[in-house]
Amino acid sequence: MNKNEKTVYIGMSADLIHPGHVNIIETGREYGDVVVGLLTDKAIASYKRLPSLPFEHRKRIIENVKGVSKVVAQDTLDYVANLEAIKPDYVVHGDDWKTGPQQETRARVIEALKGWGGELIEPKYTEGLSSTALNKAVKEIGTTPGVRLGKLRRLIGAKPIVRAMEAHNGLSGLIVEHSQVEENGTVEEFDAIWLSSLTDSTAKGRPDIEFVDRTSRAQTINDILDVTTKPIIYDGDTGGITEHFTKMVRSLERLGVSAVIIEDKQGLKQNSLFGTERPQVLLEKEAMCEKINAGKQAQVTDEFMIVARIESLIANQGLEDALDRAQAYIEAGSDGIMIHSREKDGAEIKAFCEAYKKFENKVPLICVPTSYNHLLEEELAEIGFSVVIYANHLLRSAYPAMKKTAETILRNKRSQEVDSECMSVKEILTLIAD
Repeated sequence: MNKNEKTVYIGMSADLIHPGHVNIIETGREYGDVVVGLLTDKAIASYKRLPSLPFEHRKRIIENVKGVSKVVAQDTLDYVANLEAIKPDYVVHGDDWKTGPQQETRARVIEALKGWGGELIEPKYTEGLSSTALNKAVKEIGTTPGVRLGKLRRLIGAKPIVRAMEAHNGLSGLIVEHSQVEENGTVEEFDAIWLSSLTDSTAKGRPDIEFVDRTSRAQTINDILDVTTKPIIYDGDTGGITEHFTKMVRSLERLGVSAVIIEDKQGLKQNSLFGTERPQVLLEKEAMCEKINAGKQAQVTDEFMIVARIESLIANQGLEDALDRAQAYIEAGSDGIMIHSREKDGAEIKAFCEAYKKFENKVPLICVPTSYNHLLEEELAEIGFSVVIYANHLLRSAYPAMKKTAETILRNKRSQEVDSECMSVKEILTLIAD
């Protein structure tokens, strides 16, 4: 940078570079040396979907754009920390932030600049160009196994808590992919897809005892992969014998699945939410460690995650057993720990998290709060969880709706009474028009 020139600060996400970015940089260059405050993955993920390109890739691109003198990380949507450190003479931003959710950010920039006599320059926003629209177009094209595979690790690094919802077929996958609500300028959506063995089995009318074979489950994966772009977390049940588990790891990794979760139980599978009402036999700790280690040795990429699911609390083996297993599984190479509980008050989950914080070596914690569902996501993040999985809710909500429709038709001897509860035929035909 030229010390004699004025300093210009430009904040941007720059996920997909388009002429609008170039116009802003060219405008900035007219006033002095351009410093780009590049939003980190964490900053972007705080208000919308994780960017397609990770921060280091975006940084390298922007560093090589003509007119950019320097690129610095902007860790929040708020500019003030960077502005106070750099004290630029000018901030350049398109005039599109005069209205809408960025108004407050703009006001804070103006106030900060007053501290050293800086000035805000607002060139006219380039019409017809939007990173959000371009990202939507890219999403509609789809993704590749390699791109999808690494997204879960990036999300865990970027967000206070990653939100996963179960899907059991292509249609439910589409719901997870596209469901959004906007609150206070922030878009809330699901970050990942949980491929549950319970809901996959139930959707096929089969019991949740690992009866559905891997070939059938692989078809469900493919159905969901075809219509989604979000990372997939696969419920691997026990993982089977070690030799079979290593093959499962290779298969999932090749498909672009981001993680597999295996539980430390043995024998005929009994769903954990039965608790001790059904026999819950834990696998020996050493055998589980051997399986985890073998899986880690089998995987090809660094992005794929193997997560150990601890069933000690389900089997009434106590907190100390759960903590001992967590420590052992981490040493064996587990990339995450899922701690499971069926207690509704959440007390034993909180006790585990409190003790876990004292571990010297920690990996991300994952929870499935089906029983303790009164806890908010921010509370789960505060006690130490990195991922929350809503493990069966789409299927559980679909079944009562379908049952009600069937009974209403039987009762009325016609379908008119259920019209208000159903999508129109036209909506069904156009839902997946492409």
